[in-house]
Amino acid sequence: MVQNKLARELDTREFSERPKQWTQAELLPEPDRQPGYEYRWIRVATLNAADPRNLSAKLREGWEPVRAEEQPRFQLLVDPTSRFKDNIEIGGLLLCKTPKEFTVQRNEHFAKQTQAQTAAVDNNLMRQSDPRMPLFKENKSTVSFGSGM
Repeated sequence: MVQNKLARELDTREFSERPKQWTQAELLPEPDRQPGYEYRWIRVATLNAADPRNLSAKLREGWEPVRAEEQPRFQLLVDPTSRFKDNIEIGGLLLCKTPKEFTVQRNEHFAKQTQAQTAAVDNNLMRQSDPRMPLFKENKSTVSFGSGM
């Protein structure tokens, strides 16, 4: 009977669970998202050389550095030698956030810009097109129903 009792103690969920598997660590962990904000890792240094031009441009676009207190999971990942003491910097990248409205407006701006540039290229190509040797051959076909007579 003692043997059965010992076997029963070992037969718990803890022992019957599947062994956990190793997974490679993420280079840049995903932050805990707050509603109404978008997050992005912004370059502040390349090969230990500061990149103030990029950081300045992003700050002017509306990105603001995320404080370490806002993301408690990242407390251990904060670089003690960083220029941004109260913020989250990993490998020359600074975690920043901006309101979702800004990203929607930014995406609309660049979509309009892309559309205008595409139209300009198409117009330039069509202007150079010669009817005797067109750049683009448009195939037109017609479909008729009935006897055709």
